[in-house]
Amino acid sequence: MPEPYDVITMGRIGVDLYPLDIGVPLARVETFGKFLGGSPTNVAVAAARLGRRTAVITRTGRDAFGEYLHQELQAFGVDDRWVTEVEEYPTPVTFCEIFPPDDFPLHFYRQPKAPDLEIHPPELDLDAVRDARIFWMTGTGLSAEPSRAATLAALQARSESARSESPASEFRTATVFDLDWRPMFWAGEDHSSVAPARYREALAHATVAVGNVDECEIATGEREPHAAARALLAAGVELAVVKQGPKGVLAVHRDGSTADVEPLPVEVVNGLGAGDAFGGALCHGLLAGWDIARIMRYANAAGAIVASRIACSSAMPFPDEVERALAEGAVTEDIAAGPSGAAS
Repeated sequence: MPEPYDVITMGRIGVDLYPLDIGVPLARVETFGKFLGGSPTNVAVAAARLGRRTAVITRTGRDAFGEYLHQELQAFGVDDRWVTEVEEYPTPVTFCEIFPPDDFPLHFYRQPKAPDLEIHPPELDLDAVRDARIFWMTGTGLSAEPSRAATLAALQARSESARSESPASEFRTATVFDLDWRPMFWAGEDHSSVAPARYREALAHATVAVGNVDECEIATGEREPHAAARALLAAGVELAVVKQGPKGVLAVHRDGSTADVEPLPVEVVNGLGAGDAFGGALCHGLLAGWDIARIMRYANAAGAIVASRIACSSAMPFPDEVERALAEGAVTEDIAAGPSGAAS
């Protein structure tokens, strides 16, 4: 029997084309960097950087950008065996604009449909999904069929395995729902009713929920962090993580333990990958069995490091960088510059 993965993520993938000119409108940008992108894919990269065995379930177009994404996944040490091609649709591309400290507009090109929404239930390796120590899915995966059915099939497989007390479930750590609210991906839907209902259906199978206050409001109707955390616990999860940006992060566990952690000081360059770094570090901490306060401090530090760099995937920190940031109490210039001495 093959060794279970530490982390399997499922959902978005694409090519990020990020300007290398900071504070310049997209119409005037002359130079771009090309990077692997897509939130759950970046989470797999972030966890791999921290030493975890990871894989991603997603789909690309049958094109040069799809080939590029396979190359990048392999270079980052993320297993790409479940990254398959869709003939009909091109690999998505995402542009951003960089206006530090808090304005980073995103421009998604996912038309007529993104290949990662063409994941079909029969294509899933449900044994691997059941056995993974952490399975990570996102709200975007619920936005269209057949991705929604496939995501729910994966969640249900893990729930059924847990109820049956299979040998694999003994070693399982978490089923994580990244609330990941992207309204532009829900075209033609009544967001006020359809999305919350789909979120509630998925929450019933998750053990951990992670989201910012806007995402928590979609999932629960609550924006106040403590109320949102209580509502997520009531929906079925064991650990609710509410990200509050410059106000830090709140984590509340069903056992009554709570962590309210302030952010790590950082000079923000591009905040777009911080949440994905946070997610990979969250997985790392859960797998290590740390208490929630330590996990939140570590994840906050990982996110802050990526916020100090232009890129997302290639900016994910290594363990020594996170530990240095925690020891320094801030993301210093040398940490932001990265191992090679150049922010990336």
